[in-house]
Amino acid sequence: MLPTPKKFFLTAASAEGETPLTAFDNALLAGRIGNINIIRVSSILPPGAELCDDLVIPPGSLVPTAYGFIISEEPGQLIAAAVGVGFSEDAFGVIMEHSCVGTKAEAQSEIEKMLREAFASRGMELKKMKIASTEHRVIKIGCALAAVPMWY
Repeated sequence: MLPTPKKFFLTAASAEGETPLTAFDNALLAGRIGNINIIRVSSILPPGAELCDDLVIPPGSLVPTAYGFIISEEPGQLIAAAVGVGFSEDAFGVIMEHSCVGTKAEAQSEIEKMLREAFASRGMELKKMKIASTEHRVIKIGCALAAVPMWY
């Protein structure tokens, strides 16, 4: 049985690279998660998980992470990514991620809509949201990334 994460934080960052993969890697580094092994998970924040904005995860750790990203090789294009956590009063939370060609305001708006829908679909009351977002004007090859890493 796998342990359930107890801590999390939200991060959003953008970066350039010489290749799509290095643009992604540089965005991970800028978002403070470049030296861990992120394992992509879906959209549920465990009950009682604590927001720790200054959380430091040991390098090389295997970390369940909900994330969205976009990579563009079109100079001048504006790209954005956002991630949001919706909180209930006493149950689990829901995580939504979104990336797009557009502004961070557009990405944030989509996150808000998705969180409201996710809570309505579950018959739960959405008490509050926390959103992190970024936008990036591509120079050569750019990446915008938003993530919620969860830790023990």
